[in-house]
Amino acid sequence: MRSANRFLSILFVVFVAVGLSGCLTQQRTQGYDIPEDSLEQVRPGVSKELVEFVLGSPQTTNTFGDEKAYYYVETKVDKTAFGLTTVKSRTVLAVYFDKKDRVTDKAVYGLEDGKVVDVVSRRTPGFGQDRSFLQQLLGSLSF
Repeated sequence: MRSANRFLSILFVVFVAVGLSGCLTQQRTQGYDIPEDSLEQVRPGVSKELVEFVLGSPQTTNTFGDEKAYYYVETKVDKTAFGLTTVKSRTVLAVYFDKKDRVTDKAVYGLEDGKVVDVVSRRTPGFGQDRSFLQQLLGSLSF
């Protein structure tokens, strides 16, 4: 009887531990991990090749006339065992190049620098989409 109670106690503790482990969160980094020492190596005048060697290939690029920009995005998230993800911080490193592929400037942006954009889900009606089949058929007849 005593061993049965002990077994049930251990089984209960195991179930509680497994249940609570689902509530724990993991901190992860999505995208690039931008270390401070690498960031210090990116300064005006260095070549694009050195930036790619130190930071890797950019996540996205942009061109402004003769100038180029590389963007590296680092997102730190908390993820629960149930798949819920919460963004804790987002850092965007922008590296700007001149027409000779030399760094002219760099900037580090965070979540506080961004703007919330409202997404409008309305559709612009195209020709013929706002009328029924019968309306289209009668509309094509000329009297």
